[in-house]
Amino acid sequence: MLQNVSYNDKKQQDEIDDLLGKPFTLLERLKLGGVGSPKLYVTASSKEIDSLFLLDNNDNTCNIELRPKGVILRFRSLLETYALIIPYYKLTLFKGTSDAYSVHADHHKVSMSAQSAPVRLFFKKIQQQKAKNSENYL
Repeated sequence: MLQNVSYNDKKQQDEIDDLLGKPFTLLERLKLGGVGSPKLYVTASSKEIDSLFLLDNNDNTCNIELRPKGVILRFRSLLETYALIIPYYKLTLFKGTSDAYSVHADHHKVSMSAQSAPVRLFFKKIQQQKAKNSENYL
């Protein structure tokens, strides 16, 4: 689900929290070693997201936030902030070449460059959280 999250909307925030769970507490964040990704450079994306990236001339970057039941992929276009809200059961990760990862959910796709070790470690953390979350539903 792609949403404009530029403005503080209580109804929208409650909807995201219901779908992905509330953000991790400070203690949980410390135990996980952080819940936010480094800056990720977008190399390709689906049409809807790509049309937003084409609106400005800035670098196409995003970041990912871990939540208890999913992830939020955020990016900016013009002066607006957009979020791709992805529950773990809809999340699919693909590792392309040695330095690329793709995040897929429904009809949305975002491919990112992963040339540094912290980025690869973060995607490994996403896979671990997804596996841990799927055990809870078995």
